[in-house]
Amino acid sequence: MAENRKYKDSVFSSLFSSPEVLRDLYSAIKGISLPPDVPVTINTLDKALYMDMVNDISFEIGGKVVVLIEHQSTINENMPLRLLMYIGRVYEKIVRKESIYKTRLVPIPRPEFYVLYNGTADFPAEKTLRLSDAFEGAEGFGLQGNDRCSLELEVKVLNINQGVNREIAEKCRTLGGYSTFVAKIREYEKLGAGKEEAFRGAIEYCLEHGVLKEFFEKNSSEVINMLYAEWNIDDYGAVRFEEGREEGRGEGREEGLMAGREEAARKALVEGATMEFVQRITGLDIEIIKALKEK
Repeated sequence: MAENRKYKDSVFSSLFSSPEVLRDLYSAIKGISLPPDVPVTINTLDKALYMDMVNDISFEIGGKVVVLIEHQSTINENMPLRLLMYIGRVYEKIVRKESIYKTRLVPIPRPEFYVLYNGTADFPAEKTLRLSDAFEGAEGFGLQGNDRCSLELEVKVLNINQGVNREIAEKCRTLGGYSTFVAKIREYEKLGAGKEEAFRGAIEYCLEHGVLKEFFEKNSSEVINMLYAEWNIDDYGAVRFEEGREEGRGEGREEGLMAGREEAARKALVEGATMEFVQRITGLDIEIIKALKEK
C-alpha cells in the first residue's frame, strides 16, 4: 500500500466512487430512475493536476448533465463561489481547448450543483444557496438593485442526517447507510465513548445489521483513519467557533473558525495526511496548508 493511501479520500467520497453508486445517488436526489445503460463518467478534479482545487465528486451523465456534489458537516455560505471555480475546471476537462475558438456553438453538458449536509447544527431539509447573494451592491454607480444579474449559480443543499429526506435515503441505500453510520458514531459519543470506541462501535453495528457491510469488511481500518482526520476538523472548528461566538464579535467568529481549521490541519498533517486531503476537509487555501506543513 502506498504511503498515506489511507488519507486519499474521505469516507463519503470513498463510498461514492463508482458509476453504479453515483447513478443511484443522482436518481434518488432527482426522484427519477436512470436506465442502467446510461453511462456515468467520473471526472472529479485530479489532485495531481489541480492541487489547489480538489472537489468531492463530479460526474457526467450520458454527456448531457454534469453533476458536482460536495459533502459538508458545516455549511459554507461560499459554496456557490467554490463550485463556480470547480465547474470551470471540470469544463476544461470535458471540452477540448481549441473547440472554444470555433464559430459554431460547442455543446456542453448542463451543470447541477448539490451539497449534502450531515452536521449537528439545526438545518432545514432543503435550502438553496445562490452566488448572487454574495454580490456587492452597486446602486452608487446608478445601477438598480433589481437589475438582472449576468451571472448566477444555484446550489441545492440537502440535509442527509438520519430521519431527514427519508425518500432520498430509501432510494439510495448507500446514502441511507452512510447516514445511519454517522448517526451511530454520534450516538456512541453521547453515551461517553471515545473517538476510536465510537468509530469501532458504529462499524460493528453496521456489520451486524447489514449496513454497508461489504464496504466495512474491506475497508474498516482505512475508515477509522479517515474518520480521525475528519472528526478532528469538526471538533476543533466547533470549539473555535464557540469561542468566537461567545466573544460576541463578528471578527471573533471568523478568526475562531480560521484558527480551528488551521489547528485541525496541523493535527492532520502531523498524523500523515496529505495536503490535498487537508484542503478537502478544511477548505483552507493550499498555500496556507503548505506553510503549516513547513512549520
